[in-house]
Amino acid sequence: MTSVCRLFLIAGLSLALGACSIFGGGDDEARELEPRTTAIGVNGYLWQATLDTLSFMPITAADPAAAVIVTDWFSDPEVLNERVKLTVRFLSEALRSDGLKVTVVRQVRRDDTWVAAPVQAATALQIEEAILTRARTLRIDTNT
Repeated sequence: MTSVCRLFLIAGLSLALGACSIFGGGDDEARELEPRTTAIGVNGYLWQATLDTLSFMPITAADPAAAVIVTDWFSDPEVLNERVKLTVRFLSEALRSDGLKVTVVRQVRRDDTWVAAPVQAATALQIEEAILTRARTLRIDTNT
């Protein structure tokens, strides 16, 4: 597992453990599906959760009108020969798992040149889950 994947996994697990009570059923589950569209045109919880989750990465574009957040290249200080770049697209105004899509691009350095490298399929899903968990926590904190 790459160090970047491990970093997102740790972040996601930390968020999930901190918000484990949000997975109960009942009225909370129904309210979770309700959109919380703000003046920015996307789900406010998902937008803020994405900014929070990716706060350790440099953001190059955060355009709510286009419903997209793009990071610049990020390298873990312990693994300087590898870097990643993320794009998060918001597909729905509802706080749901299909409300966003994360795309991860990974490069490795070979002979002083950055070349494309494969990304584990689970990496984007782990980042999406970390964002969703944070969004649910924000929603719960707002409603209490």
